[in-house]
Amino acid sequence: MRIAVFSTQEYDREFFDKFNKDYNHDFTYFETALNPSTTVLTKGYDAVCVFVNDKVCKQTIELLSENGIKLVVLRCAGFNNVDIESAKNNNIKVMRVPAYSPEAIAEHTVALILTLARKTHKAYNRVREGNFSLNKLMGFNLHGKTVGVIGTGNIGTAFCKIMLGFGCKVIVYDIKENTELTQLGIEFSTLDQVLTQSNIISFHCPLTPETHQLLNKASIAKLKTGAMVINTSRGALLNTSDVIDGLKTGQIGYLGIDVYEEEENLFFKDLSESIIQDDVFERLASFHNVLITPHQGFFTQEAFEQITKITLQNITDFQEGKPLKNEVL
Repeated sequence: MRIAVFSTQEYDREFFDKFNKDYNHDFTYFETALNPSTTVLTKGYDAVCVFVNDKVCKQTIELLSENGIKLVVLRCAGFNNVDIESAKNNNIKVMRVPAYSPEAIAEHTVALILTLARKTHKAYNRVREGNFSLNKLMGFNLHGKTVGVIGTGNIGTAFCKIMLGFGCKVIVYDIKENTELTQLGIEFSTLDQVLTQSNIISFHCPLTPETHQLLNKASIAKLKTGAMVINTSRGALLNTSDVIDGLKTGQIGYLGIDVYEEEENLFFKDLSESIIQDDVFERLASFHNVLITPHQGFFTQEAFEQITKITLQNITDFQEGKPLKNEVL
């Protein structure tokens, strides 16, 4: 099959070329993102391979169909950027990577929490400048704190287990109860209980119409004063403007994010010599108690190998007419 790969980075080419030797697919790599304007590049291909910030909307799908595309394969778990209904209507299959080392994102979540709690990022910068003062570096223990987890899929479950190891009380909210967690003694609560009782709240749910801007002005008001908010799932789970207001009032004491509501214009690019035009992001980044990483939670050797291999197998399953176990239905 001929596959057009969009939003390609150097590491994508490296891993796909390395593992494709066992599959023999024909890849063409494009650095540009897929959107209605770039669908012209898909003429002559059988499938497209996309990532989190590609816009596979209704218009894109219809143009892909006109170009003969029969498969959209995502090299990620989330598929909120794909119009699934339109894909069905145009007889285009959509496949994803439902699970790839959930520990990678769970561990990155913990890294954000520990960095904010112990201010190690500030200490690192100080020591490099010869400043060994401890002033303003007072942190807090995780042991004994209540950690609220919203979303208990593979990543949320892995994160819960880690936090139990720190001696935290873990409470969770999900629309479906996870027996693996209840067997560990973890309490399933209402969303309001998680918001009001937690010292630290971590988001691990998918982005759906029901979870869009789940953290907003009303829900922020329910937080414990000074609570830590962590999001390594999807940026639009948080209303960024409302979060900024919460930081200004101190209702939110710490914020750690690996995703951002409007990240498609920023993340995965080198903008170090550019003037960033996103004023909301710049305001967010100006807070001393905010830590932002560029959607790197998934980015480990182990996780990327799994993403690549599963994506390649998804393409092969489609090509050979096998059952599509990773199809988005």
